Amino acid sequence: MPDADFLPDADVHLPSAPAYGFGRCDCRRCGADGAPRQPARRLFTGLIAAGGALALAPAWAQDGVDVGKQSRFTKLVSAEQVEAAAQQQYAQMMRQAQAQKALAPANNTQLIRLRAIAQRIIPFAGSWNARAQQWRWEVNLIGSKELNAFCMPGGKIAFYYGILQQLQLSDDEVAMIMGHEMAHALREHARERMGKNMATNGAIQLGAALFGLGDVGRGLANMGGQLLSLTFSREDESEADLVGMELAARAGYNPQAGITLWEKMGQASKGAPPQFLSTHPSGPTRIRDIERTLPRVQNLYARAPKPDQRYQPPAPAKS
Repeated sequence: MPDADFLPDADVHLPSAPAYGFGRCDCRRCGADGAPRQPARRLFTGLIAAGGALALAPAWAQDGVDVGKQSRFTKLVSAEQVEAAAQQQYAQMMRQAQAQKALAPANNTQLIRLRAIAQRIIPFAGSWNARAQQWRWEVNLIGSKELNAFCMPGGKIAFYYGILQQLQLSDDEVAMIMGHEMAHALREHARERMGKNMATNGAIQLGAALFGLGDVGRGLANMGGQLLSLTFSREDESEADLVGMELAARAGYNPQAGITLWEKMGQASKGAPPQFLSTHPSGPTRIRDIERTLPRVQNLYARAPKPDQRYQPPAPAKS
């Protein structure tokens, strides 16, 4: 498909797109302004436990983030089937986008940019999840004004044109978003949420189908339906922020871009939380968390080879 047939601001309708995306959260502890009602800080355990001793540790010992072990709820759901269901949903979404001229062709400059950034980050994914070494990673660009991006289980990534254009993102800021979304897949947050749903709802029949005790096709269809409706908790989102920072830093992208990214997000809200900020930690809260973590990843960035080529964001939309 030639680039001329791509509609970057298409009013696209994608029934197969997941409900979750960049920055979204279903946390019941967050107020309407996005401020947390109660702290939930599994991811900062390593930082808090170290306390003042962290300042006395050698620089090499401070490299990298500590977000704790993976949730035990992931063991309730098959990783292979979650990834297979995600692949089916993702492929269906791409077909829907292409039918509406909203799927960027391979020669689109912004898609080339996204894939170049992904190729720098992906080699570091295996240290967070051994399965990622066998994933068939995909990166696509959807024509839409929506400010969104996501990575489905198994490494299926999509960015919406609007988040690149409206926020005028630098490569470093794109890497922060991409690392964040990849972190959701690497930490298997979708699988964790599905496991929690099974445990709390007592979904025995669904569980039997997912584990191959019933019709496999029906099991994948049920799982795919869950993938479309899942939302992540505030804890998951904060964890993804930090893991994403480390991934991007190791790939040679400046982790301080996490600060400018959320400043831009705050400006985009214009005083009222948009969809990607609703029920989520406020911009200032996230920025403080990022600043607290920067010493852990700055040395990684300093040592990392930097990209040979830099890309510019799309031209701003005409007013």
